[in-house]
Amino acid sequence: MRASFFAAGFLVVSQLTLAQPALEQQLKAIQSDPVALKAAVEGGRKAASFCANCHGEDGNSRSPEVPNLAGQNPAFLLEQIRKFGSGERKDAFMQGLIKVLKDDERLQITLFYAGMPVAPAKADISQVARGKDVFGKLCARCHGEQGHGNAEIPRIAGQKIPYLQTSLMRYRDGTGVRNDQLMSIATASLKNDEIVAVANYLTQLP
Repeated sequence: MRASFFAAGFLVVSQLTLAQPALEQQLKAIQSDPVALKAAVEGGRKAASFCANCHGEDGNSRSPEVPNLAGQNPAFLLEQIRKFGSGERKDAFMQGLIKVLKDDERLQITLFYAGMPVAPAKADISQVARGKDVFGKLCARCHGEQGHGNAEIPRIAGQKIPYLQTSLMRYRDGTGVRNDQLMSIATASLKNDEIVAVANYLTQLP
């Protein structure tokens, strides 16, 4: 399916849902064109207006239990949108919202949030050193030394403490709606106080 740029720099895609590999190629094409990228980010700012109620206007969450989207890798975000839309990730509210998004809106939203700066939160300084040590041993190999993740693994630096703690405990205890063998293995030995320390370390990272 051929895509073309308008003078304003918008990348036009079919209103029909494209296969994910095609969307990923569209994403790369926009990122490589400064004019298209700028236009897509502005489009994403508008398209993400309904996301702001939970995730914040700039992708920094308003709720301690809701993840920040700011600074995430756009390819990672695009894949999570696909999973919610297809029902692979379960959340009735998210699924309902995402299903109405056109392909170009999905691309624009991911690029908008990816370009927003993360606002690190305050941490219990007494927990940071221990949290850094535990993170380095168990998490840095996949999430990166600074917790920034990549196209397949989420950025966890700067996330809010309650969200981090809940997520880690769910992976460890197998009580969440998402299953990930690597995360289950990595968190299996974590004690509650170690989870608290890791969360405090990550939340203050830029």
